[in-house]
Amino acid sequence: MTSRRRAHIAMFSIAAPGHVNPSIEVIRELVDRGHRVSYAIPPSFADRVAVTGADPVRYTTTLPTEDNPEAWGTELIDNIEPFLNDAIQALPQLAEAFDGDEPDLVLHDITSYPARVLAHRWGVPAVSLSPNLVAWEGYEEEVAEPMFAELKQSERGRAYYARFRAWLAENGLEGLDPDAFTGRPPRSIVLIPKVLQPHADRVDESVHSFVGACQGDRAGQGGWQRPAGADKVLLVSLGSTFTKVPDFYRECVKAFGDLPGWHVVLQIGRFVEASELGEVPANIEVRDWVPQLAVLQQADAFITHAGAGGSQEGLATGTPMVAVPQAVDQFGNADMLVSLGVARRIDTADATAEALRAAVLGLLDDPEVARRAAEIRAGMAAEGGTARAADLIEAQLPVA
Repeated sequence: MTSRRRAHIAMFSIAAPGHVNPSIEVIRELVDRGHRVSYAIPPSFADRVAVTGADPVRYTTTLPTEDNPEAWGTELIDNIEPFLNDAIQALPQLAEAFDGDEPDLVLHDITSYPARVLAHRWGVPAVSLSPNLVAWEGYEEEVAEPMFAELKQSERGRAYYARFRAWLAENGLEGLDPDAFTGRPPRSIVLIPKVLQPHADRVDESVHSFVGACQGDRAGQGGWQRPAGADKVLLVSLGSTFTKVPDFYRECVKAFGDLPGWHVVLQIGRFVEASELGEVPANIEVRDWVPQLAVLQQADAFITHAGAGGSQEGLATGTPMVAVPQAVDQFGNADMLVSLGVARRIDTADATAEALRAAVLGLLDDPEVARRAAEIRAGMAAEGGTARAADLIEAQLPVA
């Protein structure tokens, strides 16, 4: 009879909440099961990693930080080129850090290109932990090719792909297409509920395993108490990065201030001061940060940017949502939430006080929304979450 030994597992990620937070409970679970986990991460997120019991392996990054989202630029090439630049400079750092202490298994975020290169070099399995949607059969033809066609004809785009191919070849992965390298991992654990995945029926589940939200115990983030006398609670949060929108917050104050029976938790982030909102009624609690899941477990509605984390937390708590997407995958997530029957979408330019109030009240007045939210919540609870993710990772370990 064979048994899986306690192993050295290496996780690789970038300094971004949307890429670290979804898998943090999986890392904690692996440590609790007795595995030694080394976690490659820039210093700004080392403390967040250390509380799981993993050992932070710090490396220097060149990626824009969440403090400066404008540094990502406005064109497609501006969004993808920094990851290659960072990978090329980070690879020697990471190779040196693990020299003589190579892991038995590599886990990696979808943006951590050095991880797959190192796994190939070390001859160990690599498993992607995806915090958002994955490619389905036909994805390249339906989405990627139209999106990247113009880029691939441009001088800057051709230079990017040539450099990417050369880097792969230098590291023993010659012949591997960069798009396949970044978007078609050999094994993937998907940390979102299956209902958020477009064309889920066309996803190869021999490669991609959906485990749903891996939320864990967040007592360390602090709690939140529903105020006495609050008949309804609304949470407004646009996440941690694209939050420099004082006009939007003022519309929220106008929409829900002094609304009888309502208490509003308005998270404004680090880039806006409460004083910019003007006079705020007593029923609106303005915070720069809140323990989001703790609030959602008691909330009746949620105005969200529809990031992957917020979307699945809203679904996991059965909270009807108004999606106001700000960037990248949030637009697709917003549309998916609408298609599930548990949300309304309002683009930022249209997010007036009148539109926001009508959307929230309309959601709560619709019994079908409540039914669908409860149905999805129950389905997510059965996906397995953290424990199933850890089981699938252990299944990739060598046997003793």
